Amino acid sequence: MLQKFLEYLTLEKHYSSLTIQSYERDLLDLQSFLIESESISDAEHATAKQLRNFIIYLSNKNLSEKSINRKISSIRSFFKFLLKISYLDINPTIHLKNLKQKKKVLLPYTEDEIYSIETYINSCEAGKDNSDSFETLRNHLIFEIFYQTGIRRMELLQLKTSTIDLKNHAIRVTGKRNKERLIPITQKLTEQINAFLAYKINFGIPYEYLFTNKNGKILSEKYVYNLIHRYVSMVTTKDKKSPHMLRHTFASHLLHNGAEINSIKELLGHSSLAATQVYTHNTIEDLKKVFNRSHPFGLKNKKDEN
Repeated sequence: MLQKFLEYLTLEKHYSSLTIQSYERDLLDLQSFLIESESISDAEHATAKQLRNFIIYLSNKNLSEKSINRKISSIRSFFKFLLKISYLDINPTIHLKNLKQKKKVLLPYTEDEIYSIETYINSCEAGKDNSDSFETLRNHLIFEIFYQTGIRRMELLQLKTSTIDLKNHAIRVTGKRNKERLIPITQKLTEQINAFLAYKINFGIPYEYLFTNKNGKILSEKYVYNLIHRYVSMVTTKDKKSPHMLRHTFASHLLHNGAEINSIKELLGHSSLAATQVYTHNTIEDLKKVFNRSHPFGLKNKKDEN
């Protein structure tokens, strides 16, 4: 039934291959647990109690609430599908509730930290010989695209040469559930992309996908994560050092410099404003500035100071 469900997501729901892979991973995790701990070979035969046991098992593995809730969502969708095709009469997930997530304030990297990362990358490039120039050009470009566009890791890995409009300074990104969006890029970033593509073409490196190794194979998620982690670790002591934090930083810096939150929502590819608000963060200094600029008492304080 798992295969039928995945076909349903592909053919009827038109989900992207990346989204479908996530569903498949979550359900295979459930199936492995059921085989090992509950002596059941197929997920569709799981009872409500066994599904709760799976959630307890995940919690004991110290998975984050967010990761567990994603798996719960995948399981719910799977059993809704089984009801839809009349394979089941009763939904065992009806009382399966999401875990309460702790609210964490994610502090973005500062503009000074971003500048320091770029300085570090440039110094690395200056010390490389020509034989390493492919990797240095590529890796620098990966960082710049993350910070300047706010795209997700898998969106970056799926970028094709055909989706980059160098003439109009824009890239077309395919996000979750195959939703496309157009993101503007700077003249400088356009030139970096152009230089990297020219290098690939000159040295006969396959260029259908933008970010590959020298044989044209798409880079792995792990490689990209480790690359960004290494760069960021050189300049910050913040706990989070990941591509996702560059996405968060992209949104926060836009907001801090006056961008409308609805515009940020479109650039990030969110379907709801609530999702975008997770990435926004006002420091106490920002709030003080708004108060002093806008509130009558704040204006009075400024006059008194003068």
